[in-house]
Amino acid sequence: MNQPLGKDFTLPGEAGYEQLTLELAEKWGADVIRDSDGTKLSDEILRAGYGIYSTICIIRQHNAFAAQHPDSQQQTFLCSDPVTATESSVRIQPLDGYFDQQFELNDSPEALAYWQVFDRTANREVPREHWAYREGEVTVSPCQPWHEYTVSFLAWRIWEEINMYNHTTNHWQSEHLRQLDPRHPLAWEYLQNWLRDWCRANPDTTVVRFTSLFYNFVWIFGSDPRRRTRYCDWASYDFTVSPAALKAFEQAYGYALTAEDFINQGKLQVTHMPPTARKRDYMDFMQRFVAEKAKALVDIVHQYGKKAYVFYDDSWVGMEPYGPYFPTVGFDGLIKCIFSGFECRLCAGADVPTHEIRLHPYLFPVGLGGLPTFSAGGQPEKDAMQYWRSARRALMRQTVDRIGLGGYLHLTEGYPAFVDAIQRIGGEFRRIKALQKQAGPYTLPLRVAVLHTWGKLRPWTLSGHFHETYMHPLIHVNEALSGLPVDVRFLSFEDAAAGGLAGCDVVINAGRAGDAWSGGDAWKNDALVEAITAFVHRGGAFIGVGEPTAAPGYATYFRLANVLGVDLDTGARVCHGKWTFDVEKEPAIFLANNALGQKKDVYLTDGRARVLAECGGAPQLTVHPFGAGMGIYLSDFHFTPESARMLLDLMLYAAGQMENALYLTDDARAEAAFYPDSRTLVAVNNSEDTVRTRIRLPGEALDVTLTPMETRFVAL
Repeated sequence: MNQPLGKDFTLPGEAGYEQLTLELAEKWGADVIRDSDGTKLSDEILRAGYGIYSTICIIRQHNAFAAQHPDSQQQTFLCSDPVTATESSVRIQPLDGYFDQQFELNDSPEALAYWQVFDRTANREVPREHWAYREGEVTVSPCQPWHEYTVSFLAWRIWEEINMYNHTTNHWQSEHLRQLDPRHPLAWEYLQNWLRDWCRANPDTTVVRFTSLFYNFVWIFGSDPRRRTRYCDWASYDFTVSPAALKAFEQAYGYALTAEDFINQGKLQVTHMPPTARKRDYMDFMQRFVAEKAKALVDIVHQYGKKAYVFYDDSWVGMEPYGPYFPTVGFDGLIKCIFSGFECRLCAGADVPTHEIRLHPYLFPVGLGGLPTFSAGGQPEKDAMQYWRSARRALMRQTVDRIGLGGYLHLTEGYPAFVDAIQRIGGEFRRIKALQKQAGPYTLPLRVAVLHTWGKLRPWTLSGHFHETYMHPLIHVNEALSGLPVDVRFLSFEDAAAGGLAGCDVVINAGRAGDAWSGGDAWKNDALVEAITAFVHRGGAFIGVGEPTAAPGYATYFRLANVLGVDLDTGARVCHGKWTFDVEKEPAIFLANNALGQKKDVYLTDGRARVLAECGGAPQLTVHPFGAGMGIYLSDFHFTPESARMLLDLMLYAAGQMENALYLTDDARAEAAFYPDSRTLVAVNNSEDTVRTRIRLPGEALDVTLTPMETRFVAL
């Protein structure tokens, strides 16, 4: 069904394809045309009466300035590959194994003061007088034969990583772009003047789309194509470092950071691990700096009568949309590239006037996963509907203001099915948005708290898109929650220990032992253990996934084993007898066994837990009564439509709400949302099969047959 065209679609235009641009703008209901990396807009497009987004990456379009002022470029700490000493001295070439088109050694006296050499075998720093640097090589002497040594050093980043990706993946042939550091005084003055000149030279631009700000997520390339990516972390702060930043930090915080604070024995400060106190300080320090500089740029844009939107990907580090400093910047909008439902929720809740998502697939020949899209073998229309399936269920719970695409519009030629798919998606989005403009959807009286290290600073996300964090159970939990009819909040462990559980019905902790999501040393805080134990005993529910609450050194490995009724044997209980059990069938709960893991070392602690699924004699899904509440354990969690429903059923069961839950389908492949003000029910089929389902309404039920991937709007 064709829907009225709204003012909510951003189309990527392209000079040389004016007719195609204007035809698709009409077909898709665009009110804005944008440029993309590698494209320009012609005068004919600029004068066509549409709003114009212009994409700028403020730090990467200035090679001439970088050549004149090489010390204004961005830097990072790197660590050499470990070298084993075979004699009393050892030589190390720090950049061996790194991509030489991405990095150059910074061996200036200022930078060398921050270099460190470590004996990694003995886990101690080598005194400065025992190593020397000359012409790209470090010599350690004397050293201990048969020990491993590394050098931690500063390096210039000489190729901006997103530009580098496009060159290596999409075969761009343009100049390799470098990046400037706004902490350098001359660079900062230059960038402000450049933006003023740019605003004057682009009078047709209505929105300046910052892509993104100053510091890119960390993406370290290697020299060997067998491991082109050595390290990638979408939420790391490693690329923000410089001697100037380190000196400013020391002045502000009263202590000095070292290379090892970033290198961390070669593991780096990965977002998936709990941060040190020093890392937290440095993050806060950089967030204040980024907000201050970003506000100055936004003020310039506003002075020229334009709006300032920011793209929450690429060089976003330090921005933290849910952090305390983001609202001070004054952005008019936030744009999020989305592959999944949790990314829609991440965008929708940010503190900005306008929220926009960029749909996938991106109009490139090859997708981020390396598979063809708009090239031989690609099926972009199928990709578009699969991504929309994930986004749709989240947008039914909390919508955004705008949708759009990016890339090379001419690639759509020859793919009419894709053009039709985007038209369909736009129509469904507008109807969902219109319903939510009247009022939000009905939400079950179920308040769920997700508990992890970052808490409300980083809700919904982990460290990147779904395809980069798929191995972590929490991202699958987030994806499931993004489309469920429940109230979701995110708490840090400090929040939970300080009374943050008030008003919650269910608390979820999911992760691996020691990681930022399970919590690691946070569980050594007795106040946290006491708070959650009391919460469950008084009637709450605690759901643990994977290795929740894990912390070594206690009588149990899971600190809340008494609540969960299960624990993980790390080897200390191989001689202890195990409780036998029968696997029960809980008819009220939809069980998706393929969502679970195969942890063979899980055991029952007191024999009172009901086992709903097992593997190799070990429980994988359990329900354990504890006081007036309940502990639920899942050995793992993988998102599917069926597992999302299983999670909802478990939460409703734990909260005693199974019998009265409304607007739920009896087939897990389908979902529904009810909008009370308009008396409209939206039913969606999340599968590629025809689904016949019954939806529970007040006092009655509605039978619906949904075609594959269908969205049905029903007036009640």
